[in-house]
Amino acid sequence: MVWSLVVWLASAALILGVLTQRWWEPWLLKNGFNWRSLPIRWYLVGFPATALRMRWRWKQVCQINDLSITRKPTRAVVGDLAVRGTALKPVAPRLGLPRVTRTGLVVRVRLHPGQTPRPFLVATEALEHAWRVQRVRVTWPRRGELIVTVTAADSLKGKTEAAPLPELPLLAARVGQIEDGGAWELNLRRIPHWLVVGATRSGKSTLLAAWVSRLASQPVALVGIDCKGGMELGLFEPRLSALACTRTEAVGLLGALVAEIESRMAACRAAGVRSVWELPETERPSPVVVLVDEIAELYLSDGSRVSRDEAAQCSTMLLRLAQLGAGLGLHLIVAGQRVGAELGPGVTALRAQLSGRIAHRVNDSATAEMALGDLSPDAVAVAQLITEDEKGVAVTTVGGRWMRARSELTTTEQARATAVENAHRTPQMPALVTAVAEGGKAA
Repeated sequence: MVWSLVVWLASAALILGVLTQRWWEPWLLKNGFNWRSLPIRWYLVGFPATALRMRWRWKQVCQINDLSITRKPTRAVVGDLAVRGTALKPVAPRLGLPRVTRTGLVVRVRLHPGQTPRPFLVATEALEHAWRVQRVRVTWPRRGELIVTVTAADSLKGKTEAAPLPELPLLAARVGQIEDGGAWELNLRRIPHWLVVGATRSGKSTLLAAWVSRLASQPVALVGIDCKGGMELGLFEPRLSALACTRTEAVGLLGALVAEIESRMAACRAAGVRSVWELPETERPSPVVVLVDEIAELYLSDGSRVSRDEAAQCSTMLLRLAQLGAGLGLHLIVAGQRVGAELGPGVTALRAQLSGRIAHRVNDSATAEMALGDLSPDAVAVAQLITEDEKGVAVTTVGGRWMRARSELTTTEQARATAVENAHRTPQMPALVTAVAEGGKAA
């Protein structure tokens, strides 16, 4: 009787909604809600089927992967012998009711006394196969409790084309999409310095291009250091306030940037404020975003004295910029294929100042560990699972949490067009240009 009533009420609500669609649909669209974009098939079919599959296979998966406990002793006395074995009735942790999301579901698991989250982290791949889902993520907000987040399908697959985006605050840029379907936003006001690692053709340069393209329309100074002869950042040269293409030029440019922040410190001290953001808008200098591509080229040495001195200068000045720049409107985005401790202690010290981390597919575990290990150890293993087919996919950490994301595709033609279109927005910084030119002459 109850189920019949529920079915009749649901049918009546569906018919009423269809008949009144021409009245309520324009109102929803006017308020920014497009109901047609909702994953209706997932809500009506996918979620119930996945929830039933999870409930049906939960005890079996827990038993196979040693996620269960037994309330009976594992030892028994048979005659004069003490026999040890496994209890025949293991008890799995209690699986809560799932909560549906746009891309999957979330469920809470209550652990038995003495259980730890580590075995569940190891068993995530087994859970993915058993539940037939794309990804399972395990977190623990408090002791004795797990939050299992299930992603039903790969929302990052095939979504690389750039789309028009609404205006964002200064120094904020939406560069792609995160795994749950939301926008991937990078805000330099919140996290002032970033480290980006990735192997060749992993999507690192694509991310940098998308990032620069979004910042190009803002009133900020973009400064590039590209020791590959400017092949990557040179596409944006009309929009760059300065560009160094060799390490000798980079030494001069970094020295000029250090002088710039020292000048800004003096201005803040004279005004009695602690950062440039507290200065009146008319007196506030333009924010400076320094992009360093292939960081290893600044630290490598061929053994000669000149080479060692240049590497030491780059290391010292980059560290100073990272330590002092956040409150003075100077931000670092450092990228490299290989970032490891073998480049010297300066890299490790700089890494500690770069609180934002992004790791694409890497060729070695040391680079993933350098990028993510100190902030989110679990993310290291996730980054190493990125395949060659997942170009643009990366793992990023925010506040100790990690998430998968994918940057938008920015072609060479789009990069050039963006630079030319926004060339008139380029702040003039002649001291930086002069420093680069003098560095080139010194070489």
